[in-house]
Amino acid sequence: MTIAATHRDGVRLSIIIPVFNEAGNVLALLDAVAVAVAGLGPAEVVFVDDGSDDATVERLRPRLCAAPIDGPAVRLVRHLRRSGQSAAVRTGVRAAAGVWIATLDGDGQNDPADIPALLAAAEGGAGPALVGGVRVRRQDTLSKRLASRFANGLRQALLRDGAVDTGCGLKLFRREAFLELPFFGAMHRFLPALFLMHGHRVAYVTVNHRPRRQGVSKYGNLRRALVGVIDLLGVFWLKCRTPAPSPLVEP
Repeated sequence: MTIAATHRDGVRLSIIIPVFNEAGNVLALLDAVAVAVAGLGPAEVVFVDDGSDDATVERLRPRLCAAPIDGPAVRLVRHLRRSGQSAAVRTGVRAAAGVWIATLDGDGQNDPADIPALLAAAEGGAGPALVGGVRVRRQDTLSKRLASRFANGLRQALLRDGAVDTGCGLKLFRREAFLELPFFGAMHRFLPALFLMHGHRVAYVTVNHRPRRQGVSKYGNLRRALVGVIDLLGVFWLKCRTPAPSPLVEP
């Protein structure tokens, strides 16, 4: 089956970018995305504003275009109040038209130039439903890197999903497969495990990581760790209670 045969509304790829108070980053990120997807066929960029109270929305409005002559369509959907990254990703996926979904963090640290490599991995070979980015030479503080290393080790001990960098916001997956997954408030951190639970293949590609140029991180290590342990136990329970998918047989 070719991907061209399954496009919705002629769109092959939707790039979902959740943003919260990223006025200083959104335009440079949009320009980088447009360059990265220029050779990938019909594409769109869907920004999901998660209740920003800065100039994020005002910066984006002049760039919105549903049918540009050159480059991807640019759309914006908004939450009236802050709902979290997982909710923003889900809102973007539901609004998207593409067969494939790529997600990027709104702070500009993920490099859009890596999107073609993720798409090539998804469409080639055994055809994984999700391709996760694995950051090399992370441009984060030492405390963040150590916290992530501990969290990833703990996750592996319980979930055994092969994800060594689940915190990387750069991922690519099939829209249809994502929408079949159970939704909960931190699901974006557990996508590899969730896809595997539901019988999908998962692959990984090393990606670039860039320093944050504007704004500040919206997460603290202690708060993330406390919430993350509770979420991890919940996903472990879900894994134990999710039966392996049964193969379909034609009558």
